[in-house]
Amino acid sequence: MIEHKNIVVTGASSGIGKAILEELLKGEGNRILAVARRADKITGYGENVIPFSCDLSTQAGVNALFGRAEELFDKIDLYFCNAGAPYYEQFDYEDWQRIQDLFNLNTVAHIYTYSKYLHHLNGREGRLVYTISAMGEMALPGYALYAATKFAMKGFQQAVRDEAPKNLQLTCVYPVSTKTNFFNVGTGGRKLKPPFPVQAPEGVARAVVDGVEKLKKHIYPCPVYRPSQLLMKAVPPVKAAYVQAQKAKLRRFVKKLKTEGESIKEEIRLKNTLK
Repeated sequence: MIEHKNIVVTGASSGIGKAILEELLKGEGNRILAVARRADKITGYGENVIPFSCDLSTQAGVNALFGRAEELFDKIDLYFCNAGAPYYEQFDYEDWQRIQDLFNLNTVAHIYTYSKYLHHLNGREGRLVYTISAMGEMALPGYALYAATKFAMKGFQQAVRDEAPKNLQLTCVYPVSTKTNFFNVGTGGRKLKPPFPVQAPEGVARAVVDGVEKLKKHIYPCPVYRPSQLLMKAVPPVKAAYVQAQKAKLRRFVKKLKTEGESIKEEIRLKNTLK
C-alpha cells in the first residue's frame, strides 16, 4: 500500500481521478493535492486532501499547480497526470481552436508537466503516472481527435523513457471504457453506450495504485484488454467486426443529430469547449 507520500492527482473531481484519490486515501499518511477545474467539487476528504482549482490546458495553469505543490510539499513523490477532455462526434468541421484546446489539455500539458516535474525533483526520486487510455493503442470511429491526443502521448512516453534520468520513473495507464460521465459530457449530455469492454472507475483505481506500488512501467487495468488485442491481431476479421460495429454506432449517432437539426452540432461543440 502507498503510504506517507506527497501526491498530486489531476482530474480529481470525478471519474478515474476521483477514484484514484479515494484509493490513495486508504494509505496512512498520504497528503494529496487534488486538482480540478472545479475544485469546489472535491469535499469531505479531511485535511490531508488539499483541493486546488486551475486550468491545466494552459502553461499558466500548470505553472500555478507546481507553485502550489511546492508551497505544500518539499518534494512531490507521486504525480498522477490524469486530467483530460472527452468528446464523441464525427470529425467533419473546421475548428482550429477546438483542435488546439483538446491537444493542449490532453497532450501538451502532460508533456510540459514532465519537464516541470523533472526540474522539481532536481535529482531526487519521483514517479510520474500518465493516464493514456486504450484509445492510445487502438483508435475507434467517433474519437478521432481524442485518439490522436492519446497516440501522441503513447509516442512521447516511449521516446522519453530512454532520455529520462534514473531518478524519474514513468508509469503509463491504459484504461478501457470506464463508467464515468465521460460518455455524457463528450456527447453534449446525450447518453452513449461506451465501447466494450467497460470497467468501473474504482476497479481502474485499484489496479493503478497497486501497479504504481509495484513500480510497474505499464498498467492495463482491464484483464481482457491485452488478450483481446492479441486475438484481433491473430484473427483480423474479429477486429474488423468490432470496428464495423463502432462505425454503425457513429452513423446512428450522426443520424440522430440530423433529426434534431444542424444547430445541434454547434451546441455539442460549445458544451465540449475546454475554456
